Amino acid sequence: MARTLPTDAEVREILSRRRTRPAPRPAPKAGRALQGLIKELDAKFGRGASALEPRWTEIVGERLARVTLPQKLIKGRGGAGGTLELRVAGPAALLVQHQSEEILQRVNLFLGPGSVDKLRIAQGPVKAPVGLAKPARPRAGAKPLAAHEEAELKAAVAEAPDALKGPLERLGRAVLGDPHKGRERAGD
Repeated sequence: MARTLPTDAEVREILSRRRTRPAPRPAPKAGRALQGLIKELDAKFGRGASALEPRWTEIVGERLARVTLPQKLIKGRGGAGGTLELRVAGPAALLVQHQSEEILQRVNLFLGPGSVDKLRIAQGPVKAPVGLAKPARPRAGAKPLAAHEEAELKAAVAEAPDALKGPLERLGRAVLGDPHKGRERAGD
């Protein structure tokens, strides 16, 4: 037997007689719930290597920042200074070892006096920090072209499409400026 649906007025009456539970409160956001614990842990253990990473270039300078990265900061026992573990690109490990005292002084300047008293070096690949331009390397034996050679190169590349002019000019300068090619040209 088919049952008929209640009218709007009947629905309101039925719902007004029933008690409904209040909607449950949403859980607090994780950041707010953990804020007290994070403050307590920060007071107990201090800032770690993650505090050093964003400012690492300022702390040690561009040259060392390209080949080093702070891995972890181990707190010392009984209030003693901790140990900073650095990941260092293989060939630069000796350089970092020789500059360890200066690095420790700079890190302690950032973290506070006596925060770190040892440096541990772990060799491994290091990704250069974002925002640092690659150092320009002067090409061995590359010399600027003479004015007439530069003019000849420009004339030879003039017919090329615009997108290719720059790369072709660089290639031409590299070939014409190569000292080994100069011997061949002199023998013509």
